[in-house]
Amino acid sequence: MSNKPDMAEIEKFSKSKLKKIETQKKNLPSKETTKHRKQTDKT
Repeated sequence: MSNKPDMAEIEKFSKSKLKKIETQKKNLPSKETTKHRKQTDKT
């Protein structure tokens, strides 16, 4: 069995069947905030 994909299957693929999604940006804490939280959690 080969690891290569079947080219016939690839040629039949249609992008129109894919769902459209909206990407969302996540607000992550800064390094300073993370460092401060680690220090306060140790007490």
